[in-house]
Amino acid sequence: MTAWLSHFGQSLLSTCLGILPILVIILGFQFLVIRKPLVHPKKILIGFLFVLFGIAFFLEGLDMALLPLGKLMAAQLTTPEFLGVSDGQIAGWPAYGWVYVFAASTGFATALAEPSLLAVALKVEQISGGAINAWGLRFAVAIGVALGITLGVFRIVTGTELYFFIMAGYGIVVIQTLFAPKAILALAYDSGGVTVSTVTVPLVTALGLGLADSVPGRSPLLDGFGMISFAVLFPIITVLCYAQIASWLNKRRPSSKS
Repeated sequence: MTAWLSHFGQSLLSTCLGILPILVIILGFQFLVIRKPLVHPKKILIGFLFVLFGIAFFLEGLDMALLPLGKLMAAQLTTPEFLGVSDGQIAGWPAYGWVYVFAASTGFATALAEPSLLAVALKVEQISGGAINAWGLRFAVAIGVALGITLGVFRIVTGTELYFFIMAGYGIVVIQTLFAPKAILALAYDSGGVTVSTVTVPLVTALGLGLADSVPGRSPLLDGFGMISFAVLFPIITVLCYAQIASWLNKRRPSSKS
């Protein structure tokens, strides 16, 4: 218990030091530029303390659960016994089927659970008057993250260079941008960013590092990172696809009535 309290105290101290510049900037502008007192200072102070302790507990949870869990699952799914190969034999990429399933499931579930995506989806549905469904947007983003993480795992298993996938992916995005409805473009590009937040990043990073450490011939530094780029890229593609399909269906409705 004493060791945990000491570790938590270090996390809390590092959180305070990290947020200190933000606090200095806000208070500096409030008192030196705007030159007005803070409204409801007690509520702001209580909320600020909640933020500090919340981030500290979240970091503690990462170290205790999410990061070890991601590495553990990657290690268990890549053992020679589980892959069905003998010791010293290098398994081909089809042998890692359950790893792809786990990556897709993790990407889909973490994207749906992402608080930032939920906030954006609800706000978009409100502003669009229901034209863009919150659940539809969340599912489109979640499918994109699932596809991206799966492809990132495939890249680690095969050892393919990262830039091949990134160049091809953004080439698809450019082509889609030319034909997608203009109203959805900004939202689609933002959808990639909102997925890489508190829930998705730790699990995906741990999975990539654990997988690169378990697959023979892979380096955690060279191959373990880059999964987040897939989680950012592919939701853009799937949201643009979602908008294009919805636009196509709307155009077909009047003709079917006639």
